[in-house]
Amino acid sequence: MRIIFAVATVVATLGLIAAGGCSAAGPHRDRFYTGPVSEHFDGRKFFNPDGEQGTGGQEKQSNLGLLERAFGKGQHSSWPKSVPVTPSVPPARVAGTAMRVTWIGHATALIQTNGLNILLDPVWSERDSPVAFAGPRRVREPGVRFADLPKIDLVLLSHNHYDHLDLAVMGKLWRRDHPLIVTGLGNDVLLADHGIKAVARDWGGTVAVAPGVIVTLHRAHHWSAHWVDDHDLTLWTAFRVTLPGGDLYYAGDTGPGDMKWGLEARTERPVRLAVLPIGAIKLEGAPSGNHIGPAEAVTAFGQLGAAYALGVHWGTFELTSEAIDEPPQLLAKVLAEKHIEAGRFRVLEAGGAWEIPAIAGPEGIASR
Repeated sequence: MRIIFAVATVVATLGLIAAGGCSAAGPHRDRFYTGPVSEHFDGRKFFNPDGEQGTGGQEKQSNLGLLERAFGKGQHSSWPKSVPVTPSVPPARVAGTAMRVTWIGHATALIQTNGLNILLDPVWSERDSPVAFAGPRRVREPGVRFADLPKIDLVLLSHNHYDHLDLAVMGKLWRRDHPLIVTGLGNDVLLADHGIKAVARDWGGTVAVAPGVIVTLHRAHHWSAHWVDDHDLTLWTAFRVTLPGGDLYYAGDTGPGDMKWGLEARTERPVRLAVLPIGAIKLEGAPSGNHIGPAEAVTAFGQLGAAYALGVHWGTFELTSEAIDEPPQLLAKVLAEKHIEAGRFRVLEAGGAWEIPAIAGPEGIASR
């Protein structure tokens, strides 16, 4: 099997070079970020301060792990080949403190509020793979066609895995809209290699977007890799966006770890909407240390004191062995067991939109 994947490595590399894409070597491949040692950076690589379970787990047992998944995993017969999607066309802007969220697919979502268009981990690619001819194929088409996407002001890029970083669409966004792109340390170097400008920060770092709008990066429990030789050279992150009318929290891609990251991101300000992953939780039946499922997502929902939440990271790419509709079903079960109103933590169909209700001030529903 390792011989097969070694051959696949060569084939993939040649394919990437022929396509003009990211090759296995590059001007910054050996060092994306240089800086002082910290509680999550050893001077060369990033790590989870609460333990290494999530830093690659079963997927990172060797440098061939990324290609092993691309060429040999994520193809379970329980998933349909496609799910019908009716794309929607979002409004150009949403004014004032009204808030609208549209699920585009997987972790990609559009949040519109205060006249800002905020895009989370934009991915329009057909496959979650470093190559176009192999790897898990999209079963839900994007819920918004790229041509119908309104002008984007802010992109939050959680990390560099292919199901979260689509370099082709990032390039199109950059050339079309020149949005502010905020990401974790080192990802700015990767993007710069492709002519895309981004602002990178460490956990705890902030970026001012507009008056009253500030992005703060928060800890997540995950790992990073964009090729076979760059594991954990860039930082994975969650985000909290301070907004008039109530904040936005996006967990990015995270495993449970110590399950304290939700508490760490909580402040006296209310979280109006939390965008939390609920899928990709079973590796051939075994739990994944890299992703939370519905139970952990509901725990984080409570830790954040969020008024509402949207479940993402499910039903788009067949990355793990659970059934395509298992995460929403498990979410409904957990919410019922916890006596949480189902309307507060929802899933949407691709292209579906949700007008997030207004919330009270810092002492209102979000702090109950």
